[in-house]
Amino acid sequence: MHESEHAVVIAGGGPAGMMLAAELALAQVDVVMVERRPDHVLVGSRAGGFHARTLEVLDMRGVVDRFLAEGQTAQASMLGSTILDMSDFPTRHPYSLGIWQNQIERIMSEWLGELPARILYDREVTGFAQDDDGVTVQLSDGASLRAQYLVGCDGGRSLIRKQAGIDFPGLDATRSNLIAEVELTEEPPPGVRHDEIGVHGLNRLEDGRTFRVIVTERELGVGSEPSLRDLSAALIDVFGTDFGAHSPTWVSRFTDATRQAATYRAGRVLLAGDSAHIHYPAGGQGLSLGVQDAVNLGWKLALVVGGAAPDTLLDTYHAERHPVGARALEHTIVQAALQRRDARMAPLVDLVSAFGEMDEPRRKVVGTISALDIHYDLGEGHPLLGRRMPDLDLGDGRRVFDLLHDARPVLLDLGGLGNADVTGWADRVPVVAARYDGVWELPVLGVVRAPSAVLVRPDGYVAWVGEGSADGLTDALATWFGAAA
Repeated sequence: MHESEHAVVIAGGGPAGMMLAAELALAQVDVVMVERRPDHVLVGSRAGGFHARTLEVLDMRGVVDRFLAEGQTAQASMLGSTILDMSDFPTRHPYSLGIWQNQIERIMSEWLGELPARILYDREVTGFAQDDDGVTVQLSDGASLRAQYLVGCDGGRSLIRKQAGIDFPGLDATRSNLIAEVELTEEPPPGVRHDEIGVHGLNRLEDGRTFRVIVTERELGVGSEPSLRDLSAALIDVFGTDFGAHSPTWVSRFTDATRQAATYRAGRVLLAGDSAHIHYPAGGQGLSLGVQDAVNLGWKLALVVGGAAPDTLLDTYHAERHPVGARALEHTIVQAALQRRDARMAPLVDLVSAFGEMDEPRRKVVGTISALDIHYDLGEGHPLLGRRMPDLDLGDGRRVFDLLHDARPVLLDLGGLGNADVTGWADRVPVVAARYDGVWELPVLGVVRAPSAVLVRPDGYVAWVGEGSADGLTDALATWFGAAA
């Protein structure tokens, strides 16, 4: 069939794929997303939850209120059995958001409908071939697409990753859980239960008749998709009854297999979300990790396909996000281990939980889970360099995040640019003169000295800091946004 040409093709339309499509569409990039499902209506609630930095990312794009309106804010970060309070963190969103994946995908698809992004439903990528000039992508309906770059957002079993020849090293599964939405004829015990094999819980959903069930299997579950019979057997093994489970909406299985792509890039093929990393969902970091991958990659792809920046800019995607992913995977391994409460683990859980009641460990762990403490290595300099830009209330009534709605960078002049000549980047980097007289405080790190100017990337991280002069500014502009016009 006829081959159509695009700047970027995204394989997979989950939250990471949709966020990347939105980022590229905001940058006016010709992007097409290929999704095997007929629409973005999920059966059942599936996964859920956003942490604070992801809420900030959505706030930077002006859409966070859509998610807040349908979710429930909570202090959800945990260390052992201790709930970690982050209400004192310097962010507008010092909490996690409980929101199911079916809600997330519906809201995101509605947002995408407002943007110039194309979605090909009922199709999937079956193969590709890359050359010096681009990638030819084969689809399941026999059609082909031609693109400058292909991004695999097609999940933990990613075809894109496998065909790109990217290794996926890590740890094999040692435990498995069944997760389902079913109706019950008996009332289950409330709350979450921990024992020697793991964590279990049955919670009534909003419709009043359906329960969301999570149960750890005593033996590692493998093979075909689980059934209601598998769920009943696991419940009986743990509780002595299956509570009359019937009429399942869906039943699925997840494990503690933990793997990370050896590289997030192979030529013109890149990975984001679960295609790049899988882990046990303890702590609920998966969705947030994928969305933040997309926001790091999107603006870089836009500059490269638009010809403003060299192809080497894409190498910074792996350099920045791979360490973040590795840290998140390590954290989930720890969280998964702490879910077991046998005679050997219980004392360790008690000890670790006590650390969560102390201020410094609490801040450190919450910073990791929330991703508010991310520090990309951009060299020596001001403490802001490589860290998230605070959402300051500026003197003209705007917030810093208001300046990032279009996924463009901003050079914030707080009175220290002087006669710096940045006209060569005026087409890519707007300069905003502003005033801010308050305290500059970063999560975990604390109060830092006030800068006189800040270069903020589209993903909200600081690429350059002025301290009374414009020294190094033009180098930073050229590094991140291409040569001067």
